[in-house]
Amino acid sequence: MAEENFFERVYVIARQIPFGKVTSYGAIAKALGTARSARMVGWAMNACHNMDDVPAHRVVNQKGLLTGKHHFDGTNLMQQLLESEGIVVENNQIIDFEKHFWQPEIEL
Repeated sequence: MAEENFFERVYVIARQIPFGKVTSYGAIAKALGTARSARMVGWAMNACHNMDDVPAHRVVNQKGLLTGKHHFDGTNLMQQLLESEGIVVENNQIIDFEKHFWQPEIEL
């Protein structure tokens, strides 16, 4: 299935996001050469929460909002995971987003 292949390509990039860094759905889509598929990247991230090797908590929206937090067990698990990596989150948004942003298109 094409969707499964796309999801796996998303996971290959997500697995490379460094500790203490975040990226966005759109940045992953752009790195895959499918810049308009940010929503599909979101679906891939939603589908991987039983995969311990994919750091889904490091993928946020383009403004640094924790839009995927509802897909994690517990109310604030996504925020707690980010904070354990030294990322400050207030009102579901990453503070100093640019400082923590990892650009897969450039880094890979």
